[in-house]
Amino acid sequence: MRKHRARPSSALCRWPGGAEALGYHRFWVAEHHNTPELASSSPEVLLAHLAARTDSIRIGSGGVMLQHYSPYKVAENFNLLQALAPGRIDIGIGKAPGGLPLSTRALQAGRDPARKPDFRAQLTELDSFLTTDAGRRPEGLDATPRPTGAGERHLLGASVESAALAAELGWNFVFARHLNGDDATLSAAISTYRDASGRTPIVALAAVVARSAAEAKATADLFTPYRVHIAGAQSVTVGSEAQAAEYARQAGVTDYTVERRVSTVLAGNGEDIVAALDALAGQHGIAEFIIDFANAGDSRIEAIELLAAARQPARPTALSA
Repeated sequence: MRKHRARPSSALCRWPGGAEALGYHRFWVAEHHNTPELASSSPEVLLAHLAARTDSIRIGSGGVMLQHYSPYKVAENFNLLQALAPGRIDIGIGKAPGGLPLSTRALQAGRDPARKPDFRAQLTELDSFLTTDAGRRPEGLDATPRPTGAGERHLLGASVESAALAAELGWNFVFARHLNGDDATLSAAISTYRDASGRTPIVALAAVVARSAAEAKATADLFTPYRVHIAGAQSVTVGSEAQAAEYARQAGVTDYTVERRVSTVLAGNGEDIVAALDALAGQHGIAEFIIDFANAGDSRIEAIELLAAARQPARPTALSA
């Protein structure tokens, strides 16, 4: 079960249908802003297009960055999508900004920061509008159209706290291993969520897949995550030291720290990736993975095909596509 971040390309429209034909279970699109090489600044708009071009694969957001929006409007968008594609919509919600401070300020222009609720309050409000229990919503207010069935709700996070929040609200939890590759945190988040909900979280990770394992590994070596810490602000993960410095510049601060993290991007041919996923599944009891294919350009299409070809149905725990 995979996620693929959609990016500008003449082949963009073929990816979900191709993944569907190859037996993948999910196709997710992320939210990024002010980033020319990424296509999905508005996941809900792109999902409507993808729903019209596919028949059975689940499609969803990986995820909508809730801090920028009204929970009521997000609920309306996803209820409409669920009405258009019943039983196929995944509501993925994230806490990160999805961009640097300039885009965040533009998205939140006109909002009073002092009155902005915290993420827990926003997610709880969103959940109340998505539920079929009218008693949990403000009287007389519904996020219409009300679909016949609810979409799957997924909280994306990279911490134990996010795992606990997902379990508290009854949401599925997706651990973003490509943002936090610390195995101790992964294990703790899995245990926290499993103990509280009786379910196992999904694990999202990045992979470069190529016919040549050496070529894939050379590409993956270019990825190094950096964590930017600014006092009183949310810490964010970026892809380079230059991006970290630009994030601080746009935030208008000079007092910040940058933490270089170990990359956990998987790299190799299809068989190598399957073996790596098998090992993670066995170690942590993971039943589903979401893959962010980090290949360049349209080679992501081949990566989807290579991984599907290497998948062995006898081992559905690691690859339950």
